[in-house]
Amino acid sequence: MSDRLAVNFAGLTFDNPVTTASGTFGSGLEYSEFVDLHRLGAVTTKGVANVPWAGNPTPRIAETHSGMLNAIGLQNPGIDVLIDRDLPYLRERNARIIVNVCGRSQEDYVEVVERLAEEDIDMLEINISCPNVKAGGIAFGQKPEMAEAITRAVKRVAKQPVIMKLSPNVTDIAEMARAVEAGGADGVSLINTLTGMKIDVSRKTFAIANQTGGMSGPCVKPVAVRMVYQVANAVKIPVLGMGGIENTEDALEFLMAGATMIAVGTANFYNPRTTVEIINGLEAYTEREGLDSICDIIGCVNASE
Repeated sequence: MSDRLAVNFAGLTFDNPVTTASGTFGSGLEYSEFVDLHRLGAVTTKGVANVPWAGNPTPRIAETHSGMLNAIGLQNPGIDVLIDRDLPYLRERNARIIVNVCGRSQEDYVEVVERLAEEDIDMLEINISCPNVKAGGIAFGQKPEMAEAITRAVKRVAKQPVIMKLSPNVTDIAEMARAVEAGGADGVSLINTLTGMKIDVSRKTFAIANQTGGMSGPCVKPVAVRMVYQVANAVKIPVLGMGGIENTEDALEFLMAGATMIAVGTANFYNPRTTVEIINGLEAYTEREGLDSICDIIGCVNASE
């Protein structure tokens, strides 16, 4: 692969702009028979907490038109398993590593980030869609002041660049992006899932035991592209875009809207080679368009045109 796909994100150079959306790729182990992990720009791990989380009761997944709902509840085996099992596996395969971090309190986040400070990983992605148990369950990413505070706390102890993952379930996504930028974030990623609900009419009850779930897949892409565009034009830090990307054209939309990198999520479930197919497609696109670098199209869409 040529260096035409190389991008710089938060001071780090990646071979290409394609990574995986947290929670849709495990920590790479499950997908390694389909994907050469070294070919990806990076592998973004499933969210990890300071202790194991059991997640929500079942059923916790439901199909929707052009997408899915999930209420997994960030089930994960905890930071010890990530450090002892997953990170060595990814390193053996020469994968670039972005670790997604979740927590129920500021102290939870800080503990995980401190544990990762001396690990050989590339970046941290902080999931601020988690409910803050000390603030009545409101997500860290739904109030600007909370988002800025958690960003500052994490940045104080982080040794790697910090990406703050933004929730779309807010009134003004640009305001949230500016808040985490003020808190010292090195980048932002968006969008996380949209809150949705499905009723099982045959059982006359909720299709998901948690009642609501996060909606993802192609159905959310127009919302995601719009929010990525808004954020890219509101902050100076780079944007990692995601939300319904399933092919090269989708990826190009996000890049043209202003994303420096993109993440593939739900598509991994029905086509585990989506990431590699997009990388190949982007390479072909640069050749066809005569581009020296994929960076030439990042943010090329301008509202004044």
